Amino acid sequence: MFNLDPGKMAKNAVEGLQKAEKLGGAGEAAKGVLQGIKKAEKLADLEKAPEQVIAALRKLLAEAKQLADASGNKNEALDACIQKAQTLLDSDNISTEAVTKLTAELSALIKGASAGAAQQTDSQKGGGSPEASRTAPAPAVSAQKAAVPAPKRETQPADAKPAETTASKTVQFSDVDAGAYYYDAVQWAVQQGITSGTSETTFSPDQKCTCGQTISLLWRSAGSPAPKGKNNPFTDVKESAYYYQSALWAAEHGIVTGTAFHPDEPVTRGQFAAFLYRKAGSPAVAGKNDFTDVPDGADYAQAVAWVAAQGIASGTGDHTFSPNAVCTRGQIVTFLYRARK
Repeated sequence: MFNLDPGKMAKNAVEGLQKAEKLGGAGEAAKGVLQGIKKAEKLADLEKAPEQVIAALRKLLAEAKQLADASGNKNEALDACIQKAQTLLDSDNISTEAVTKLTAELSALIKGASAGAAQQTDSQKGGGSPEASRTAPAPAVSAQKAAVPAPKRETQPADAKPAETTASKTVQFSDVDAGAYYYDAVQWAVQQGITSGTSETTFSPDQKCTCGQTISLLWRSAGSPAPKGKNNPFTDVKESAYYYQSALWAAEHGIVTGTAFHPDEPVTRGQFAAFLYRKAGSPAVAGKNDFTDVPDGADYAQAVAWVAAQGIASGTGDHTFSPNAVCTRGQIVTFLYRARK
């Protein structure tokens, strides 16, 4: 049997096609193949950022968000960089080059914003000139804060629970109404760096969540802890996957079991209840659940009873939980928001 080296084969193919190009006998087909191989080589050179580098950017992002929220004046450059960093962290493919570039940019902006805030504080305490203190304009109200519409009086779904008001409502998405049951949960999740919008103006609360996405959100809500070991029990989880660290963490804590992770399959309400229950340590539950569509023998029965008792989920209708319904982004962040205490 021959021991074939894919790298050498690709190199030989490139060299052969380049010669064919020069001779003019390869034709358009050879050119197309050559272009495809060149693209493949470029993609292969894209180095996946290690988790330590990603974690550093995530920590810096949280610091930037706190600074932006605490500042009375809007910093458009910092806000734009925060959005870029969050979008990158939520993407499936994060290269070391992209993370390094954004880390440096965000760090410089944080230093500049911090220095400006310090000068403003000194001026207010009398450190600056009296004239400067008298003529300094009042902090401008954020356009996002001013644009928050008044809550609409709509009937919330049965699964909705009155959420606590967040300290600062600075995020505005066109598809997240202020009267929606998940409004405060979305604000909290974005401000804590657990997730971001699907674009600069949308959150897509009704979009279905896959197992990879759901476990990533659960992991981030726990503070993105690094797995204790490198044992990967899942045959369908690659080290280059964005959910790799969260999958290993979930396996270590018994949140997801077995040898298949099914990262691209949607997560049901019953499954997510089980994830939350196992994360909490599978505590004893007094009594039974009152949901007619949750059989006592179901593997998620105890979990559903627990999330209901904790006020995390109240059901979808009269004595129904809809355990087989797929979880949406709005539901996921709402459950995490309620389970955070």
